[in-house]
Amino acid sequence: MDELTPKPEIGLDPADWNDIKTLGYQIIDDMVDYLQNIGDRKPWTAIPDHVKETYKTTLPHQSSDIFEVYKEFKQNILPYHGGNIHPKYFSWVQGTGTPMGALADLLAGVMNSNAAIGNQSALYVDKQVINWCKELLNYPAEGSGILLSGGSIANITGLIVARNTIIANAKNAGVYAAPGKLTAYCSAETHNCLGKAAEVIGIGNEQLRKIPVNGNYEIDVDALKTQIANDKAAGYVPFCIIGNAGTVNTGAIDPLDELLKIARSEQIWFHIDGAFGALAKLVPAYKTQLKAIEEADSVAFDLHKWMYVQYEVGCVLFKNAAAHRAAFATAVNYLTAHDRGLAAGPETVSNYGMELSRGFKALKVWMSLKEHGADKYAAVIAQNIDQCFYLGEEIKKHSSLELLAPVTMNIVCYRYNPGTLDDDQLNILNKELLMRMHEQGVATPSSTLLQGRYAIRVANTNHRTRRFHLDEMLAGTIEIGDKLMKEFEAKLFKFDFLTV
Repeated sequence: MDELTPKPEIGLDPADWNDIKTLGYQIIDDMVDYLQNIGDRKPWTAIPDHVKETYKTTLPHQSSDIFEVYKEFKQNILPYHGGNIHPKYFSWVQGTGTPMGALADLLAGVMNSNAAIGNQSALYVDKQVINWCKELLNYPAEGSGILLSGGSIANITGLIVARNTIIANAKNAGVYAAPGKLTAYCSAETHNCLGKAAEVIGIGNEQLRKIPVNGNYEIDVDALKTQIANDKAAGYVPFCIIGNAGTVNTGAIDPLDELLKIARSEQIWFHIDGAFGALAKLVPAYKTQLKAIEEADSVAFDLHKWMYVQYEVGCVLFKNAAAHRAAFATAVNYLTAHDRGLAAGPETVSNYGMELSRGFKALKVWMSLKEHGADKYAAVIAQNIDQCFYLGEEIKKHSSLELLAPVTMNIVCYRYNPGTLDDDQLNILNKELLMRMHEQGVATPSSTLLQGRYAIRVANTNHRTRRFHLDEMLAGTIEIGDKLMKEFEAKLFKFDFLTV
């Protein structure tokens, strides 16, 4: 009989809405103050062991007071973020975010839209943002696109459409539909997500031909032509060339016009990985160098990088909208469109990509572009580029600093070099220098290896950065480097203790 007695019904809304309102006001006040004064804090703080232990606690089974939950967030989570909201963050290419973008995520969270299906505002905004992305890059208006989590999935999506378009029946038969092994081509400096893309679409990493680069870290066009000819002679089936609009290591831009011509002459797909560099097209000085974007079959780029939008939102555009749709569209009963009601409206976004569950990521892009306008974004992107050229020139002025690659856009690679050490010793020295730079809160650049040389790598997609932040970073580099040399001479720092 107890089963027939109705139990009190429960939900997850607050028992007292005033509590959530009070907490909400407190969170907004705290986060505005935090962002307003972010430059006064260290760009990165190591997580103490005792805090790491709090991340190991078991699953909570009972309710907690919401104010206590927020208190724990402020104590154990907020102080130890990755640092990309700080003006001296120059590590991996990660955008800074904006206050409006954060508020947009709050609003999207309240709406909790699945922005994939239904006659709802989120789908219309999503489509409008795609159209704005096409306008930003002067891409054909009749093209199509989709918002995704980032450049990795955008590049995978681009290569799926390339494979399915160039190889008839590849959607059903996969790579087995091709008369030989499929091959794609990129430079040796291409991001490793393209290797993963090759694995995901079934051609395998070995069939992604990584072409050597020249002294400016751009793809060697003659070597590319030779590789394609050799592959065709051996019975392989070239289907895609991938050009870089800003390599991850140095910011190099491949000769995109030449790659486009080769792709057209070979009748294969031309895809551009413009994860951050495609948006340099907004800067007049780069419009010619990046003009081939307008003719590319597909282009991938991230709005959470050089558009400074909150994580996560990337984009891939396609010149041929029908080819894009054909690669993903399937007819299923439970997604049938209706004439009216919630099932009417825009076509389901799952016909253009893998996901049927999608957050309303378009809202933060929409609100950010409404707030600032494209012209201001272009000006801030140009500012980041100017800052990096300034940094490169400043490095040349210091006898103990060495520029390791030409500055072409918004990435600068350098090292501390007192002139008395070989490359192996310099590699170990600069690795230790970088770690101390992070630990001491000087700045947070990242690292890479260029021709076997360990480089301190500055990637600037930061709207909060000013030139004096770069000056402070160089001063800190020299100070720590000089101290390391004194430690080495006193045998407190030994090169045989570390490996790169």
